[in-house]
Amino acid sequence: MQAKGRGGHGWGGSGERCAQKRCHTNRRHANPGLTHPARPVHLVGMPQSPSRSTQAEPYDVVIVGSGAGGGMAAYELTKAGARVALLEAGGHWDNTSSQYSAMLKMPYDSPRRGASTTDRPFGEWDANIGGWQIPGEPYTKAEGTKFDWWRARMLGGRTNHWGRISLRFGPDDFRRKSIDGMGDDWPIGYDDVKPWYDEVDRLIGIFGSVEGLPNEPDGIFHAPPAPRYYERRIKDACDRMGITCIPARLSIITKPHNGRAPCHYCGQCNRGCMTNSNFSSPNVLIFPALRTGRLTLITNAMAREVSTGEDGRATGVHYIDTKSGEDRHIRGRVVVLAASALESARILLNSKSSRHPQGLANSSGVVGKYITDTTGTDVAGFIPSLVDVPRHNADGVGGNHIMMPWWLDNAKLDFPRGYHIEVWGGLGMPTYGFMGGIERYPEGGGYGADLKQQYRKYWGATVGFSGRGEMVANDKTFCELDPTVTDKWGIPVLRFHWEWRDSEYLQVKHMQETFRAIIAEMGGEVWSAMPTREQGYGIANGGAIIHELGGARMGSTERDSALNSNCQAWDCDNLFVADGAPFVSQADKNPTWTIMALSMRTSAYITQQRRAGRL
Repeated sequence: MQAKGRGGHGWGGSGERCAQKRCHTNRRHANPGLTHPARPVHLVGMPQSPSRSTQAEPYDVVIVGSGAGGGMAAYELTKAGARVALLEAGGHWDNTSSQYSAMLKMPYDSPRRGASTTDRPFGEWDANIGGWQIPGEPYTKAEGTKFDWWRARMLGGRTNHWGRISLRFGPDDFRRKSIDGMGDDWPIGYDDVKPWYDEVDRLIGIFGSVEGLPNEPDGIFHAPPAPRYYERRIKDACDRMGITCIPARLSIITKPHNGRAPCHYCGQCNRGCMTNSNFSSPNVLIFPALRTGRLTLITNAMAREVSTGEDGRATGVHYIDTKSGEDRHIRGRVVVLAASALESARILLNSKSSRHPQGLANSSGVVGKYITDTTGTDVAGFIPSLVDVPRHNADGVGGNHIMMPWWLDNAKLDFPRGYHIEVWGGLGMPTYGFMGGIERYPEGGGYGADLKQQYRKYWGATVGFSGRGEMVANDKTFCELDPTVTDKWGIPVLRFHWEWRDSEYLQVKHMQETFRAIIAEMGGEVWSAMPTREQGYGIANGGAIIHELGGARMGSTERDSALNSNCQAWDCDNLFVADGAPFVSQADKNPTWTIMALSMRTSAYITQQRRAGRL
């Protein structure tokens, strides 16, 4: 939709770049001082939370959410000269501070021996605050639905603890309906997004290798780390079986990049990287945006709804100060929702008015509809040839050094969409609870010195495989406002409906069979029985993989979509969505790189439209 011409406030400054003239090949980013930001960096440009009565002028842009999409929007828009307010439901987080990061601590230093806590379900040292269940913030499920909704409650959201597997969607991923007749095509294609993928690569940094594979686009890569010993064994088996196996593509830098130090291979990415060698939104996007002096960061701000005027356009955001419980309002000329796909859908559904009786951006009725998550299942096995491997430094990065992208032709299979394979194992630092189930090994456990010797002998002799595949969006999988349940702030919660179909079950069955075949090829033994159809072939619950997408899909017409191809609401031209909600389909790739590329693209469009006086 072409936004209607409107008088408005543009933004300017010597550091701006014109979205219409941006050079995708020659642009260079610099984040000076990123490794050692001034303290306390989070206070830069942070007045008291504005209220309806105290805020003198609306912000140029109000952004809800500080993760991949929200952080990127804040970075891009402040660089373009915009005055931006960023709302985050959780508290502050800074990897570079020992107050937050547990990097380089020994497992035995953990006072609770690594036990999870309410707000840290992956362990007390993991760089995440949030979980599938948050006290006072329930969600509900329709009868028969199995769905687990992960929510982060910290600055940077999920970008603090994700696996950093950074894959581009390929050309086929934007036109799946044209290929197999299922789901819907996107209103944009790979060529529309490629320049922005390149920009994200240049800004953040990513390692990998140029492979020229179909529908697996190459990027602008740093050199990848060498495969570990067990990964070389996996690759040898895959080569014999005709399974494509390539270096992983992770957003972890292996050379100095934009003021950040290269990874030193401590293998503790999940604890919060104090050297900023891996990507997280606060240290790579938000703190540089704060240093422009044009960003106001408001933490502990739970967005309730987008406010609108008599003309139906967005005027700002109502939010709850979670420390005081006060209901506050912040005004903005443009609103960008980036609270995560389903949280943004919830905000839109809650934003009802006489002009928007079904919720904001929902005249088509599709908000909350066609949500997806990555399909997933796991298989582990014991490899006798890895017993008593000579000890060596095998930590590497905090993630796999190899991966298997989709390598088969679905036309020859009984399911329509593909998956990629992630691997795990090796001789990294043992952590709390390691090698649980020692009785499964040949000598069956023991006591005292004998048991200790068995741990030493068998450590590193296990490998595991995780499949991550594409779900086909369907009309029976959606979320809606629960008519009777609210959270502790009185905001209606989401109720989920979820349905896996044969396309997903058969795909996961193929994952299970493939992983078991690889372990057998390695001369190993699988420790679990093949799950049955009644057991869903071991498919993970919806939401468990934490790749949920959709809920405010983009499209070519306002009849069947919430947003246009620029992630702009059809019904409200100064409202944009910059997280996973605009996605039309899932793909067999992790979505974060695409979320950031689309956010960067949308931010350039906002800048262009503001300068032209259309917003």
